[in-house]
Amino acid sequence: MNNIHIATIVIMAANVLASLKGFNDTSFFERYKFGVGAIQAGQKDRMVTSGFLHVDLSHLFFNMFTLYFFADVVISWFGPSKFVMLYFISLVAGSLLALYFHKREPYYSAVGASGAVTGILYAAILLEPQMRLGIMFIPIPLPAYVLGIIYLFYSIYGMKTRLGNIGHTAHFGGAIGGYLVTIFFKPDLLYTDTLMVLLLALPILLLFVLGKLGKI
Repeated sequence: MNNIHIATIVIMAANVLASLKGFNDTSFFERYKFGVGAIQAGQKDRMVTSGFLHVDLSHLFFNMFTLYFFADVVISWFGPSKFVMLYFISLVAGSLLALYFHKREPYYSAVGASGAVTGILYAAILLEPQMRLGIMFIPIPLPAYVLGIIYLFYSIYGMKTRLGNIGHTAHFGGAIGGYLVTIFFKPDLLYTDTLMVLLLALPILLLFVLGKLGKI
């Protein structure tokens, strides 16, 4: 953690610069945020640019703080090039899932790197499922895979109930992107960690079952 990789620094800097611009320039923010109606009208670039904008400093800090802690895990396994690929694929996956679930809501909008960061987080969990993570209100660190599964079940609940002003759909889409790309880059996980791969797939399968049943 002491020697943060240049790839992580560049991504964090891009988020900070774009977000600061958005804080001070409403027209810039409105033009590049995720907006279903605008995307359907042809502004596809919003599916990427929205991932570099944030609502406020706390939103920006939380995403960058999370990225800082988990980027090195992914880079140590895959190297910087695949880390960047995974980041952007997760970002786009989050936008695609949000577009799919909100396609009949032209005024739905969102911003934030949460989808991309969640993809990095889920990839790190898949690569090192036994690493211990601590969160507020739980005094004992838990295995990463337990928190990963709980987080995605919580995201499903958030999507279903529209809980808070949070882009749960983009979080979930990013996790799916991180999960699939990690297996694509390291397919031997299917054999060496079969149970973990299946466990982490459960909330993803549940989401699509609920979607098919019209429950979300």
